[in-house]
Amino acid sequence: MNVSIKVILVTGSSGFIGSNLVKRLLKENKDITIIGIDNMNDYYDVNLKEYRLNELKQFDNFTFIKGNIADKKLINSIFEKYKPNVVVNLAAQAGVRYSILNPDVYIESNVIGFYNILEACRHNPVEHLVYASSSSVYGGNTKVPFSTDDKVDNPVSLYAATKKSNELFAHTYSKLYNIPTTGLRFFTVYGPAGRPDMAYFGFTDKLIKGETIKIFNYGNCKRDFTYIDDIVEGIIRVMQKAPMKKNGEDGLPIAPYAIYNIGNSHPENLLDFVNILQEELINAKVLSKDYDFESHKQLVPMQAGDVPVTYADTTPLEKEFGFKPNTSLRAGLRKFAKWYKEFYD
Repeated sequence: MNVSIKVILVTGSSGFIGSNLVKRLLKENKDITIIGIDNMNDYYDVNLKEYRLNELKQFDNFTFIKGNIADKKLINSIFEKYKPNVVVNLAAQAGVRYSILNPDVYIESNVIGFYNILEACRHNPVEHLVYASSSSVYGGNTKVPFSTDDKVDNPVSLYAATKKSNELFAHTYSKLYNIPTTGLRFFTVYGPAGRPDMAYFGFTDKLIKGETIKIFNYGNCKRDFTYIDDIVEGIIRVMQKAPMKKNGEDGLPIAPYAIYNIGNSHPENLLDFVNILQEELINAKVLSKDYDFESHKQLVPMQAGDVPVTYADTTPLEKEFGFKPNTSLRAGLRKFAKWYKEFYD
């Protein structure tokens, strides 16, 4: 870790990506302090968040604060007390479908919460603000792979719109206040102790209960599944290299602002994904060898807010950080299946 980074604030620290990031940073760096904040909401099973948090509490250099980033007073007090060098904002209300039913929580967390983080970075200068964007900002784009040079003006869900707003807010604060910011567009993150609302986790839960799994767009969706360790590696590399501060010909700051895709660059058909998942669930003894998958699959139309294909162009990430996610879907799902067997047994 860069020697100048002493204090890191990670929002959403009990979330899937946040907890994995914090755990790796703490394991590999004894001389940094990490402040984690999470509201521990019940969007999905709080036991899973408690499980992740308990893994982090074993580290002496980790401080956890239960709270909401939409609470401006709380955020300001954290910045004033701990003076973070680097902020990684991973707190967000996630989920495309949930945003159709519950828009309020998306505005609170993803818009007001992110604004509070930006304001705190403005009044308590930081070396770098890294924040989670999403592949969903590409919306209805049909050109693949998705490039950060593409226009992203056609979101198809409120979740996507809030993530696009984060990028716009960050650019504005970078330009006005010379705050180095980097947005990361994550592509379908999966792995052990992941989010139960994601397909691989939800499918497993349903199959165990003998319920039917719905495969959208009749199985013709393609997703750029990205294993959690690859996401964490990308974040850590990006954290240590903030966009440079420099002035333009007019003497005013050029916004120290960057955006990268982090994806596997290898979209998988949903039906192939389901086949690999079922094989690994059998290997891990989560399901029996004679499980009748065909009777538990239902092919259904596309759902509102979804897109048929996600596919990341990660060339800029490779050029600037020498890194490209490369965990195969089978290897990742194998680790998930083994974890699932241990956790739920």
